[in-house]
Amino acid sequence: MKLPWLTPVLEADGPVVSVHLDTTRTDPHAAGELEARWGRMRSTLAADGAPQGLLAQIEETVLSPSTLGGRQGRSVFATDDGILVDRVLPAPPLQESAHRGEFPQLLPLLQLIPFAVRQLLVVVDRAGADLHLRAPENPSIAHGPNGLGEDARVEGGHDVLHKASVGGGPQHGWRADNFEARVEDSWERNADAVADAVERALREHRVDMVMLSGDVRAMGLLREALGRETRERLLEVPGGSRGAALDRGPFREALTRTTEEFIAGRQRDLEGRFRESQARDGASVGGATEVAQAIGRGQVEELVFVTGAEPAGIEELLRTALATDASVSALQEDALGIPEGVGALLRWKDEATPSNSIGSMSGDRARE
Repeated sequence: MKLPWLTPVLEADGPVVSVHLDTTRTDPHAAGELEARWGRMRSTLAADGAPQGLLAQIEETVLSPSTLGGRQGRSVFATDDGILVDRVLPAPPLQESAHRGEFPQLLPLLQLIPFAVRQLLVVVDRAGADLHLRAPENPSIAHGPNGLGEDARVEGGHDVLHKASVGGGPQHGWRADNFEARVEDSWERNADAVADAVERALREHRVDMVMLSGDVRAMGLLREALGRETRERLLEVPGGSRGAALDRGPFREALTRTTEEFIAGRQRDLEGRFRESQARDGASVGGATEVAQAIGRGQVEELVFVTGAEPAGIEELLRTALATDASVSALQEDALGIPEGVGALLRWKDEATPSNSIGSMSGDRARE
């Protein structure tokens, strides 16, 4: 994942304050517990020299409820002059932390990269569709600004929607057939309008996954109206209907389950891509020393680390990788074949590129 919004943090003169906090409010005691945890963090940061005015700003933002429901987190980066980045997260950090030092503390935020999925949910009926965008910068699919403008709600404009008997006996059969044809034509034209909005949203918002729900007949017509590439990406989620709350129990659970399956699939793909590049052509390196060398030579296209198995110098590797415009990805702790918990997919290689492909490593090293 590219992270250009972290540039102000990477370029800031220290000291930099980094706060990573679980801001979940799913039970009546959550707000009080959050205040208590933040209070301890604030005391630590004050003891490290953070100005009281800055701590008051951070307190206001981390204690203010977000529009995101369910489990969530917050990452804040700041200098003594003020907040640089305030990010609502789609999952709590694995470990809460508050740090003030010369460099930002990035790892607790970047461990959550797998959950930063840009989703488009399309809920259709025969008149049109509601489109919902969930993005890392707005991780709620049910609340908050959609970012889709007029495309958030699409009305086809063709309102001959319901088939009905026109009566009158057999001599009027041609009239019934003509009316039903007009209804079918209206449904198809409305599906075309929705398809145009969906294709536009995919082009403009770099969507990772596309979910489709709603009226079964309208879903089929939309599939036919979409381009082949988009059609192949669609993930059907049962239980949605236009105008209904997205955060109601069964449908919310179906959305969550579909998202988790998509994330798991991307993790498998990333792990497989790294292992294949190691075994096939050496277009990747593994291990802290080798990755640091490749970053220093500007070779790294994507830094990959294993959550919970990161090497001691991971923070510096993350900073230098981002400074060279590399992507960063995180794998779950059960990922195999990443030496010392960190690797890199390369932009290019030459004779000076470190060579440590799986085929050339010892069995012990490959299992690390």
